[in-house]
Amino acid sequence: MENLSKVISKFDKNVDLKLERYFNESMEDANFKKLVNRLNMPNKELMKYTSKLQKTANELSHCQNCKNVLECNHEVEGYIYYPTANGNNLIFDYIPCKYQKKLEKENKFKENISLFEMPTEIKNAKMKDIYTDDKNRLETIKWMKHFLDNYEKDKKIKGLYLTGNFGSGKTYLLSAMLNELAKSGHKVAIIFFPDFLRTLKSNFGDEDYNRQFEYIRNVELLLIDDIGAETTTAWSRDEVLGTILQYRMEENLKTFFTSNLTIEELEENLSVVGNRVDKVKSRRIIERIKFMTDQIHLISANKRKDGNKNEWE
Repeated sequence: MENLSKVISKFDKNVDLKLERYFNESMEDANFKKLVNRLNMPNKELMKYTSKLQKTANELSHCQNCKNVLECNHEVEGYIYYPTANGNNLIFDYIPCKYQKKLEKENKFKENISLFEMPTEIKNAKMKDIYTDDKNRLETIKWMKHFLDNYEKDKKIKGLYLTGNFGSGKTYLLSAMLNELAKSGHKVAIIFFPDFLRTLKSNFGDEDYNRQFEYIRNVELLLIDDIGAETTTAWSRDEVLGTILQYRMEENLKTFFTSNLTIEELEENLSVVGNRVDKVKSRRIIERIKFMTDQIHLISANKRKDGNKNEWE
């Protein structure tokens, strides 16, 4: 029995010596040594985690030359197998690297944006990608900057009715601005109005109709894209558009519009339903829009025709 105890003791001692030698060899690596020093634990406690610490050190070494998540070759892409001291023990977990954190932050704000019949790429519209060499855009860009700077502190600030020629970048400009606000936690909805009406009509009477209508009516920031391109009906003008605008005006919810029509042309467009002309109801809609918005007429080169891939209508 005594001989067996000696054998076990000798075995344990050999294991400890091997661990110590492996640990000391690993300490020659600058990243490993830096990691150990950061943990501020006795080496004799850290030795049993040498293999795991070596894995972390190797990943940290790779991170020094990494430029984005796509270059990551870690076991879990974008994450580092990293230790946290808990008494004399280490707890290892996967934590996001700086590029993964940036990616998660960029994607997080997109949860604040709801698109209705709009391309998902609209969520990628950025202020920094706006084409600024066109002097005709300066008024719009200055307005957008003013809105971003004052939205949270000026309750009386208005939305915008942005009209202009096809392809001038109206949708991109306002979407980029709204995306900036979404990054700050504000809820945004962007709807392509003609298709939104068609979808709403197809869902008439069911839960989807009520859910979509109520969300658009109540969302904090709303962009109605391409208003005036729809076929005007009494339902679309009075029951949908009129009801939404009346509620948002009363609740001081900021609303934005893009259109190929001037506000005067929109008034004329909304007055005609089939063979009937109703200028009174059309004027009510326009009065609400004017009360809720500033109006800017954007005359700009067609960014699609010019091949500007960063912007669209």
